[in-house]
Amino acid sequence: MTVWLVVSILAVVLSPLVWLRPSRKQSQQMNLRLEGRRMGLAMQLTPQQWPHWLEKEPPSPCPQYHRARRKGRGDSWCYWQVAPGVWWNQWREPCEDARLAEAFAGLPESVYKVEADTRMIALYWSERGESSVLQDIARVLETLA
Repeated sequence: MTVWLVVSILAVVLSPLVWLRPSRKQSQQMNLRLEGRRMGLAMQLTPQQWPHWLEKEPPSPCPQYHRARRKGRGDSWCYWQVAPGVWWNQWREPCEDARLAEAFAGLPESVYKVEADTRMIALYWSERGESSVLQDIARVLETLA
């Protein structure tokens, strides 16, 4: 009886330690974020207001992977992936720039949005997939930077 009492007390005392252990999904996200950092990408969670016309609203805040753009780039644009391989701007016009369309073709379905301004290029992603998906994302951001 005394043994069971001691085991029960130890279980109650040690059970909160199990809560501190990250889940499998959290561990995978951290590994992807560290891998992205090694590739030269920065990551942050940013709040977003998604367009009302998206069929499935992405999360907010959403993971944003970004990198600085090269000097001399003055173009600004923003495209959302509304279906696998279909990219629209804010006026629901398809992407007609051949250079952008070719780069976007290498992105997975789990990318929600890609935008660029004069300082940086950013990609909003659900962080699902293997490190090969992250390599594809890094390649696209490098190409468009």
